[in-house]
Formats: sequence, C-alpha cells, structure tokens
Amino acid sequence: MSGRGAGSDFVEALARGLDVLRCFTPSRPVMALADVATAAGLARPTARRMLLTLEEVGMVRSVRGGYELTPRVLRLGLAYVAAQGLWDVARPHLEALVRRTGESSSLTQLDGSDIVYVGRVAVPKIVALRVQIGTRFPAAATSQGKVLLAALPPATLDEALAQPSRSGLVPYRAAGPDDLRAELIQVRARGWALADEELAPGIRSIAAPVRDQDGVVRAAMNINVHAAETSTERLLADHLPVLLRVVGDVSADWALWQSRPRAAAASAPAQTPDPSAKGVTVPS
Repeated sequence: MSGRGAGSDFVEALARGLDVLRCFTPSRPVMALADVATAAGLARPTARRMLLTLEEVGMVRSVRGGYELTPRVLRLGLAYVAAQGLWDVARPHLEALVRRTGESSSLTQLDGSDIVYVGRVAVPKIVALRVQIGTRFPAAATSQGKVLLAALPPATLDEALAQPSRSGLVPYRAAGPDDLRAELIQVRARGWALADEELAPGIRSIAAPVRDQDGVVRAAMNINVHAAETSTERLLADHLPVLLRVVGDVSADWALWQSRPRAAAASAPAQTPDPSAKGVTVPS
C-alpha cells in the first residue's frame, strides 16, 4: 500500500502506519504479524516496528493470535463526526455574528495542548497567520484554548499541558505555568477569555464556551480582531456581549440537535464548511 507518495513532504512512515491500521476489518479483528505484513504490503520487520509503535501509543494491543485495534482509534474520527453536527448548528450563528461585527469568527475544539479549527467564517483582512479548517495552534496562547483548558478537571488539565504542541508554532508571548493557571481560574469563573497579542503580534480575540446537551464544554467560539484597529476596551464593551448571546444560542440549538431521534439525525443532510472560508487569515 505504501510507496505511492509523490510530494517532497510525503511521510512514508506515517502512510505505512495508517496502512497497518486499515488492515484490521470486522472480518479480521485480530491479525498475526505475518498477516499484517502481507495485507499492508510491508516487509515483516517493518510491519513489526509499525505494530510496536502503534501499541506504544495505544492504538493496537497484543492478544492471543496477534494484534487488535483498541478503542483509542475512535479518536481519529469521533472528533470530526461530532464537530459536523456542531458545525451544522453553529454555522448560521457564526455567519450572523460576522455580519454584525465585521470581524472573523471561528469554532475550535481541544486536542491535547492544541486547539483545532472545526468551523470558520472569515472576513478578508490581512493578518499574521493563515487559518483553515484543521489548523492547530497552542491552546494556552489563544482565547479559545484558554476557554477549553479552563473547562478541564485539574488532572486532565495537567495531562493536556504536559503534551507538546503539534502546531509547529512558537507563541509570540507565552504565560508562565503559574500565571496561566491563575488566568484559567478567572476564565472558568467569568465564562470567557481574552488573548491579547499572545499567539502573534496584532492578533487580539475573545472567546466563550459552547456546551453540549449535558452542559459540558465541547468547543469554543471567538471573535478575532486586529489589535491596531480594535482596542481591548472596545472588544470587551461592544463585541463580548454579542458573543456571549451567540454562544448561548448555539449551545441551546446544539442541545436540541443532539436530542433528536437517531433516525432523524442520520437522515439529516450533512453540511460542510464553505471552501471560500478556508485559507483566509486570522487565528484565535
């Protein structure tokens, strides 16, 4: 299966690891090393290294007769599936918010110590960083990330912050661990967060939590402005009250969406983010 990458950035080892995961099917839930090597088109030593690596990160486990997948592989798809239902609900609210404020707005979820963009409505402003669906940034340097981190139990927060960012971006200004934890306590108490030129120069934003039908924070929504155009005072006085109303509406509508009978939810047409909203500028 591997050996088909043409681009200079193609990572063959990653492709081989995904090939190994795809070998497991309902008809072959447990596979011996030799079977995996054959199915993935890999040399046996290579297949062994892939399986041992996947076992170490918790994606497969050793059982009698070979290896099987673990429930952790569901993380590869569940966040996306859940986000699609949320985006169906949130998109018209974000579009109305952007029309009212004239500023970009995004929807993100937490993945380790990063936020990942799962929805976005942007305005054509040139700022420091490009954002599209799937973009990730260090959570602690963004307003959305602070909202999501603040919602975590202490032990889970420690675990998230201990993970290295996979964004490849070094924040412009990073708070120390003690200052960050003190700020997260404030964010949890007041229900919103501010990031003032922490991720990159000129980027200022506010964010608030989006909750599911059980009241659990599952995502964050922001309003992003250019620091040279919009002061912190104006951002908090003019835009924050609007944002808080919108996230309340999104949370309420999403709770209704989640409570629908499964048959109705399955038959509802899926929507995807507008491609024109991708690749624009401005992060959280």
